[in-house]
Amino acid sequence: MKKLLPKVAKALRGSSKGLTLIEVLIALTIFSIIAVAFFVGLATSYHALIIADERTTAESLTRSELEYIKSTSYSNLEGGFSYQIPGTPPWWDPDHSLDSQYENYSVNVTGVPIDPDTLEPLDPGDPDQGLQQITVEV
Repeated sequence: MKKLLPKVAKALRGSSKGLTLIEVLIALTIFSIIAVAFFVGLATSYHALIIADERTTAESLTRSELEYIKSTSYSNLEGGFSYQIPGTPPWWDPDHSLDSQYENYSVNVTGVPIDPDTLEPLDPGDPDQGLQQITVEV
């Protein structure tokens, strides 16, 4: 029985004393494929993070601009109103501008009087009933 154990151990170990070049190349190839897949996934998630951040910033800017418009008095100018930031600030607040965190963004705001029944823009000369469609483009 004692003579059998060393023979089994030698058979399990094999007669190879080291790794061959082919085995090393196969291991490096497998490692490279895994590394490339990892970096592609990392780049994709980084790109998705940038897009999500831009959308969140645009939504925040849109909401703050709509809140700003809601806090102002109603504009009954014929044909509505329009302004851009940066650019021409609203006539009711010439100091209205974007915060420094929105440096690379611009906002276009339009307000058009609409018919409350059809929700279509009013024709010139129709009486303004105090309802406007506000559009904010970031």
